[in-house]
Amino acid sequence: MTGAKSSHFYYIVEVVHLEIRQASRQDIAGIAKVYVDGWQTTYQGLVPDSYLNGLSYEEAEERWNQFLDTGHEPFIYVVINGEGSMAGFAAGRSMEGEPSAGELYALYLRQECRGLGTGRQLVAAVARHFQESGIDSMLVWVMEQNKSGLGFYERLGGKEYSRRTSTFGETVVDDVAYVWRDISILYEAHGSL
Repeated sequence: MTGAKSSHFYYIVEVVHLEIRQASRQDIAGIAKVYVDGWQTTYQGLVPDSYLNGLSYEEAEERWNQFLDTGHEPFIYVVINGEGSMAGFAAGRSMEGEPSAGELYALYLRQECRGLGTGRQLVAAVARHFQESGIDSMLVWVMEQNKSGLGFYERLGGKEYSRRTSTFGETVVDDVAYVWRDISILYEAHGSL
């Protein structure tokens, strides 16, 4: 064919190297920073600005140290990027009074790590940790107005299980619990470690 133009498309693919591992006490400062920064971006407009502005790294460090000191077999997994910086974390614990159930207590990622599959990998790490501890089901609480969070857990196969309310400052919000009765689907389908 004469006179035909050929089109070439070039894609630039940035390879991001991430390490997921169980956290230690030395990781708490990084966890606290990701936690506060995550709250201030994710929940802006959903909870009062006064609540978000009142969050501090120091108080968050204390909170996460206390989390690790409580009962219910708490643990945290962290994501470390190629430069050695904390990119996100997920925390889990066993459910009080339910020996075969676990709770995905928290999942936070830096903005630049969202949409790369990192959240799925963290959920898979938590699910595998539970499975190795003899726990076969898991739930997570999500603010109902956090539509991206709801969509994320629904895409992972979570089923709505329960509802509650939480209070932040003067604002009462609705929370939705998603449950997985068989957590093996989370690490088999969404990335085993």
